Amino acid sequence: MQTPALLRSLPDRQSLAFLLVTFVTGLTAALQTPTLSLFLTTEVKVRPFMVGLFFTGSALIGILVSQLLARYSDSRGDRRTLILICCLVGALASLLYAWNRNYLILLLPGVVLSTFGSTATPQLFALAREYRDLSGRSSVMFTSVMRTQVSLAWVLGPPLAFALALGFGFRTMYCCAAAAFIVSALIVWRYLPRMQKTRVVTGGKLQTPRQNRRDTLMLFTGCTLMWACNGLYLIAMPLYVVNTLLLPEKLAGVLMGLAAGLEIPVMLLAGYYARRVGKRNMMRLASLAGLLFYAATLCFSAALPLLIIQLFNAIFIGILAGIGMIYFQDLMPGQAGAATTLFANTTRMGWIIGGSLAGTVAEIWGYATVFWCAVAMMVLATGCIWGLKEVKETDQKAAVSPAGNVPAASSSGTEQ
Repeated sequence: MQTPALLRSLPDRQSLAFLLVTFVTGLTAALQTPTLSLFLTTEVKVRPFMVGLFFTGSALIGILVSQLLARYSDSRGDRRTLILICCLVGALASLLYAWNRNYLILLLPGVVLSTFGSTATPQLFALAREYRDLSGRSSVMFTSVMRTQVSLAWVLGPPLAFALALGFGFRTMYCCAAAAFIVSALIVWRYLPRMQKTRVVTGGKLQTPRQNRRDTLMLFTGCTLMWACNGLYLIAMPLYVVNTLLLPEKLAGVLMGLAAGLEIPVMLLAGYYARRVGKRNMMRLASLAGLLFYAATLCFSAALPLLIIQLFNAIFIGILAGIGMIYFQDLMPGQAGAATTLFANTTRMGWIIGGSLAGTVAEIWGYATVFWCAVAMMVLATGCIWGLKEVKETDQKAAVSPAGNVPAASSSGTEQ
């Protein structure tokens, strides 16, 4: 008797664990990142220049540490153990921020420790890719669903962060983040599969990063420029709305919340259609939506049109955040950790570029010019994305060997 299709489509226990850990680790970032500048200004009592230096320094340190961890995860050992360690070290970093107010300690050992915590998320996506490939199920839609958990965390996290920080103090907020990391570690230890590295056997010839170097570089450049545009927007938009357009302050929060909420169905639709229209076409759609969004931001000065064009912003970020990661994994078969971390580092690089550019341009030429810079960068990013070749999802069924309970592939071939 065959298993009903509905039952075959239901997620198993490990898949649910992946989704839950992704949400909780995403929540730790959504608690700490939005309030960091306020924390440095009010609690550590540093000048605005030192706040900017902290963000730039943390991004640079994060890139270095995360790439080293990614290389280690792809070359040896059990990725689940690394995720467990990252969660525990992330909890330690949160406790350090809760009790320490020394700037240099927060910038150096504090950022190094917190980078371990943030590296847990890309490693989760890498482990999920290996798990889905080995079990014979599609990783595209599952990755998109995982990415929606991060977006959901960012819908709920910032309001909760400000409520905790302003209502109960930063110490309470960072202790809550530490508790979330510990909960994540317990779920990882109890439910995620242990998958040891063995050998790589593919359905076709394995493409190495050297053979895909051109496309990987173009994708890295395009994603970095797109994340830089997003950084420019998030930094400049609240001040542009209030100081240039003379609109209510609360509108900035409404715009951010609306875009984050719309991203969730966009990510799910992107995962559904990626296998039908191709990842390259989805990324092209994202780049065009981003270009249209930033150009439209310059054209409208009333609240209603600004709210309506958030749909283009959601299409832009929703596809970039989900499909962009899978594209890197397909270009780097057998190196899911390095590929996922490389994508995560495009976000960090984008913030370095966006953060450095936004303040300088706004101070000299005004906030509207910041969006002209975003349009120019989106033109360059669109050129990079349109120059990519289509890459099919790799078939790496023996790249890892399960040391835990991994379900067998569906005999019917139905995607789960």
